[in-house]
Order: sequence, then C-alpha cells, then structure tokens
Amino acid sequence: MQTYGNPNVTYDWYAGNSRLPSQSGKFIAAHVSHAGLMCFWAGALTLFELARYDASLPMGTQNLILLPHLAGLGIGGIESGAVITESYSITVVAVLHLIVSAVYGAAGLLHSLRYKGDLGDYPEGSRPRKFDFQWDDPDRLTFILGHHLLFLALGCVSFVEWAKYHGIWDSAAGVTRTIRYNLDLGMIWNQQVDFLAIDNLEDVMGGHAFLAFFLSAGAIFHIFTKQFGNYTEFKGKGLLSAEANLAWACAGVGYMALVASFWCSTNSTIYPVELYGDLLKLNFDFAPYFVDTDTSLAEGTFTARAWLSNAHFYLGFFFIQGHLWHALRAMGFDFRRIGQAFDSMDNANPTTSS
Repeated sequence: MQTYGNPNVTYDWYAGNSRLPSQSGKFIAAHVSHAGLMCFWAGALTLFELARYDASLPMGTQNLILLPHLAGLGIGGIESGAVITESYSITVVAVLHLIVSAVYGAAGLLHSLRYKGDLGDYPEGSRPRKFDFQWDDPDRLTFILGHHLLFLALGCVSFVEWAKYHGIWDSAAGVTRTIRYNLDLGMIWNQQVDFLAIDNLEDVMGGHAFLAFFLSAGAIFHIFTKQFGNYTEFKGKGLLSAEANLAWACAGVGYMALVASFWCSTNSTIYPVELYGDLLKLNFDFAPYFVDTDTSLAEGTFTARAWLSNAHFYLGFFFIQGHLWHALRAMGFDFRRIGQAFDSMDNANPTTSS
C-alpha cells in the first residue's frame, strides 16, 4: 500500500488488508475468510427469509432479496404466480452455504495461525511456495489473474448448463423451463449498448455462453504466457502494487453494482415482476434514488426490487470513489498535500482564519 516514503509503516489490527500486502500467506487467509463470511451471510439470511415467507402474499412485496433469486433459478417448486411450494431444496442450498462457510473459516484460521505468513519463506520447490507472489512480478500476477478468470468462466458455464438441463423461471410463460442459449454473435455485439432492453432468456444465456468462452480464452492466455519484452512504464510497470490491485478490484465491483442496479430497476425479464415487484422510477432529491411504483404497498414496506436497486446503486457509487482514491495513491499522489494546501491558505490569510 502507499506508504508515502516510509518503508517501515505498520498498521493496526483493524486496518484490514492494509496489513497484508507483503505477506502472501496472510493475504490468502484474508481472502478465504472473506469468502467464508459471504457464504455464512447467504446461508443464514436464506433461512431467515424462508422462516418469514408468506405464500399468501406476493413474493416481491415481502422485503426478500435471496428467495427471489433462488426462485428465479427454479428452486423451491415454483408454480404459477411464483409461489414457493416446497422449502426443502431452499433449505438444502442454505445449509450447504453454512457448511461451506465453516470450511472456509477453518481454512482461514489454518492459513492465519498454522502456515507461514509469507509463502516465500517455504523451501524452493515446495508446493506452498508455488502460490507466493510479489507485486512487482508481472509473470506471477498474470498467472494468478488467469486462474481468477478460469473460475469466472466456470461460473458462467454452470449457469448456462443449469438453465439448459434444470431450467429457470420464465416470467413470460409463468413456468420454470429449460433454456437453450442463443449464441448469435451479432446479437451479442449489438446488445452491448442496449443490454437493458434484453427481453428473452435465450439471449441472456447466449451472452453468458459467449462470456464463458471469452473468459476461458483469457484464462489460458494469462496462465500459459509471460510478458513479451521488458515490462516498461508504458505497459504499467509503475502500477504493479497492492494499492493498484485494490483500485482495479473496486472499479470492477463498482461497475458491476451500477449495472445490476439499473438492470434490476428497469428490466422485468431477468428480474420478474412476480419475484421482485413492479418496475421502479428514478427520483432525485438530495441524491438520486429508486422508488416503488406500486401504490398498494403497506406503509414502510418496499419491494425486493427497491432494496436491491438502491443498495447496489449506492454501494457501486462508493466503490467507484474507492477506486479513484486508491488509483490516485497507486499513481503516487500524496493526499496530505490537500491538507497542506489549506494550511498554506490559512497562513497566507491570517485575518480570514481568525
């Protein structure tokens, strides 16, 4: 992280990953632990929502956010009107997430307490050392990036195959049906500028199928190739740092959150009305926000669509701010200069400051 010229900077325990950029083992421990927390949240909240689910009320008006996603995947014996008719499959999904969260948690503790903090301290040729990395080593970083892309590709493949053989909820037909992807490259290219207008599930699956191929190709390239020639400043040598990596991660998460927000608020093919409530409208007061258009909602009740759209919008906004902050720091900008500039202005105008 940016240390402003102090190579021996230390961080308190609550400073998160700021303490770990030079310790590859601890860095892995933190990532595994974060994955465990996310799985625990997903499993626990699914059980909480299932306990308060009322089949006599529209799902989109019950302040639910996880059950609609599971119902959209055709889990829960979904019938006409998007009513959950059996809770066993949902319970299985929730419990599996809790079990996996325990495994991740144990792995996080193992990497934190049992393994070395820096995997580079293991003997040359040992398996743990294979996963060591340095921020100024582009070959190692591209190797790690390739594996990340590979797992993203597998996620896309899993989604496409699930829709093909199990089926997902089709709001137009009112049933859970199998979907075969439409791998029309012309359609996929044209939809890049108006993806919010996608109105059939075949095109959605086609986009995911293409993305799986694209990510797989990127994974193969990054895993099996190295940089050609010297890694110069033009290629970004000065931006190989933990700070820069965090900046790009914040940018990616922020962008996806904003896309999800606008898609959720305006598209009823991916976010069916019966699962998430009516489409929203965008208001602006002190800041922009999405509001429900369903006038029949009880006081203090919001649709799942409103929860998801607003949460993703503001989280995405702040993630983008985090990207700008960390990107500037990675490029060497010293934010202390801002305070120094104000101090200089006060010193130059002593009567104004008094």
